[in-house]
Amino acid sequence: MSKAYWHIRNCSLFQQLTEDEISALETHAKVKKFAKGESIYKPTDAADGTFLLAEGRIRLCSLTPDGRQSILGFVEPGELFGELGLVDPGYREERAVAVVPSVVTYIPNQALWDLMEKSPDLTVGVTKLIGMRRRRIERRLRGLLFRTNRDRLKSLLVELAEQYGAPSADGVELTIRLSHLDLANIIGATRETVTNLLGEMQERGELLVKRQRLIIHDVRRMAESVRPADHPAMEPPKPSLKASSSSH
Repeated sequence: MSKAYWHIRNCSLFQQLTEDEISALETHAKVKKFAKGESIYKPTDAADGTFLLAEGRIRLCSLTPDGRQSILGFVEPGELFGELGLVDPGYREERAVAVVPSVVTYIPNQALWDLMEKSPDLTVGVTKLIGMRRRRIERRLRGLLFRTNRDRLKSLLVELAEQYGAPSADGVELTIRLSHLDLANIIGATRETVTNLLGEMQERGELLVKRQRLIIHDVRRMAESVRPADHPAMEPPKPSLKASSSSH
């Protein structure tokens, strides 16, 4: 079994496909390694394919009009990205960068279009993925327009806890390691502002900051302290479009 086949087979989005359909994807897929800081694609690149992250972590970002980097989100192993090319096969609008050394599987749009014509489940899965990411970005945009830096940071921490939180003795630890500058680039603030806010939140006993580790003592309470429309009461994490744990 090739490496491309292994990661495609274990992506939950593709698990309903037949062996022949998986093999068809494998025929067209290409696997490439990227060094830390290397771009998988850049703005104005042709959006002629979709990517599946096999190993590593990818940052999706764009530049603001004043030249600052705005982080749109992160991609974890087993997740698809660059999927907007499936509905708008023009040019990329954002940049995808390897946060750490990463292995990426490229799948041409045509190969996925052919399968989507045959598989309603695959079409629905791709549609849900696009919708989920759009809602996340729209929610963050509303926060940038109408909320304080403090509430934007709290909202982001709750979002990260939902995606990357792991239970710990002191609450919920974020397993994703982000610098203060990374957090600032996501919420549209400065690094100094984020550092000061995290310090204040630590003094109030809301979280613990230790060597790029963030532990939120009470995620539910933090979620309730920000606008309810943006963060309803937390629910157990839902299955994501990731590789299944049995793949390791």
